[in-house]
Amino acid sequence: MINRGKEIKIFTGNAHPQLAKHIATELGMDLGENEVGIFSDGETSVSIKESVRGSDVFVVQSTCKPVNNNLMEILIMIDACKRASAGRVTAVIPYFGYARQDRKAKARDPISAKLVANILSKAGADRVLTMDLHAPQIQGFFDIPVDNLQGVPILMPYFMKKFGKDLSNIVVSAPDLGAVTRSRKFAEKMDLPLAIVEKRRPKANVSEVMNIIGDVRDKTVILVDDMVDTAGTLTNSANALVEKGGAKEVYACATHGVLSGPAIERIENSVIKELVLLDTIPLGEEKACDKITVLPVAPVFAEAIERIYEELPVSTLFA
Repeated sequence: MINRGKEIKIFTGNAHPQLAKHIATELGMDLGENEVGIFSDGETSVSIKESVRGSDVFVVQSTCKPVNNNLMEILIMIDACKRASAGRVTAVIPYFGYARQDRKAKARDPISAKLVANILSKAGADRVLTMDLHAPQIQGFFDIPVDNLQGVPILMPYFMKKFGKDLSNIVVSAPDLGAVTRSRKFAEKMDLPLAIVEKRRPKANVSEVMNIIGDVRDKTVILVDDMVDTAGTLTNSANALVEKGGAKEVYACATHGVLSGPAIERIENSVIKELVLLDTIPLGEEKACDKITVLPVAPVFAEAIERIYEELPVSTLFA
């Protein structure tokens, strides 16, 4: 429970108001009163309905689809709070959009993740709180503090409870080489062996499995990744683990369920028995699927916000 004298305020845009409300409830408070709408010409309209002078303000907004609208909302909300003399403004971005554009893959490519980092700072954000950046080095794109929370401490207990104490037949797998670090941490915390699905990506959102590194024959495999977008990589890897590697069954987990395009259809038609996601992105009815289980992130974000407010270390949440 918040107990410092300096006032704390939590506001939200239209990206994921339910998550913001759950975070506020975890902290034993109500959401700040504000309106975020659209003018007739399509411009974003923001109105803060209560005083924030000297307050410690947290603006909760995932930059998920529609990405550009949600990004503009949080930028304008930050600007509004700073111009209203807020003491400090923290951008709480459970899912950080544009994170995959973190380098120049070919000539004349933009580095959009750096651009977004610059814009957030220029808008007036004093710090950023997010979860499982696609590339952890994006923290270095900012000139303000960034707390990058991890989804593993939420996902891992779910599977520990599901499979019980006997984990001798379980293997953790990375769906591609880019997910090896995250999968290795997951495997180490559960004291399980690691396998890797090697693939190549001939073009964006298209992947082809080349080889499986590690023994998964007759094993139950847990695929671990940071996000599921079109689900091509995840489902191809799962199918390969069964067809090429001889795995008995495949489960999967990820922090962010982007689930764009044919994702739901691919998941339903794949060998994946269950896909566990966190609710950093709202999953509407159009993304309903019996195979998908969603776990809440509000308790972790609430504790992080309380620690930031109380000037306590956030690093304990990474354990």
